[in-house]
Amino acid sequence: MNHRLQSVAIIAAVVIIDRITKLYIRVRVSPWDVHAVIPGFFNIIHTENPGAAFGMFSESASQWRSLFLIAVSLVVMALIGWILWRPTRAGFADSALLRTGFALVLGGALGNFIDRATRGTVTDFLQFFFGTYEFPSFNAADSAITIGAGLLLIDLWRTRGKKELAANERE
Repeated sequence: MNHRLQSVAIIAAVVIIDRITKLYIRVRVSPWDVHAVIPGFFNIIHTENPGAAFGMFSESASQWRSLFLIAVSLVVMALIGWILWRPTRAGFADSALLRTGFALVLGGALGNFIDRATRGTVTDFLQFFFGTYEFPSFNAADSAITIGAGLLLIDLWRTRGKKELAANERE
């Protein structure tokens, strides 16, 4: 399968999974209901986040918040799309790990963008606790973004080692 087609398939899969899970939560789980999956560790809940990641800017009452977040999302998605389309031209070594990471990030960003643009909020439903610490609730799109970012870090680490080796061999 063509590299670009693989990236599009990953992006589409993330958006579809994100849309289905958020729709299910909005239809089946009342806001602020708590369904303990693993008591004291993992719950399914229904929250609407008007802010950015981890609730940043959610307390802002400004009309500009949504427009600002939508504009930032569009710029980031355009940049990632350009990198996916032409990774070497963007200064990246083309690899499956890089393409998969960026496709996951773009799919997650697109999933959350659709919520923000159509509803003004992003539906979150996964809630984890680590002892007394409550991790901010998140969704499938956020998970894809996090996994994609992790893959990009691994790719960066792997290609950095190769670049250093090549630089040492030239000396």
